[in-house]
Amino acid sequence: MTDDADAVDPSDIGESDAPSVEEKPYKLVFEANKCFGAGKCAEVSANWEMDITSGMGKPVSYFFDEDDLDHNIAAADACPAKKGDGVIHVVDRRTNEEIAPDPHGDGTLSVDW
Repeated sequence: MTDDADAVDPSDIGESDAPSVEEKPYKLVFEANKCFGAGKCAEVSANWEMDITSGMGKPVSYFFDEDDLDHNIAAADACPAKKGDGVIHVVDRRTNEEIAPDPHGDGTLSVDW
């Protein structure tokens, strides 16, 4: 069991080597360990592809701008894993709010680890 002091804040994932927030204001947090390979993400987003070896989806890029926002939101909303809440999370890096799927309706990250 992980001590709360050792718990990873999902907002911090990838930030140490990320492009600037001004350049790429959105990021993906992907719970790959909960992906079961439905492929819905790859059907609706050019940023998602199916890995033939693992049988799971994977993003081409974890950081993106407004031009790629809509189809990444569509991928997060289409993901059927994690009892319907999805395992793809689109986060606004400026506010650390979850844009999609946002099952709680309040912008808090619904990452479950």
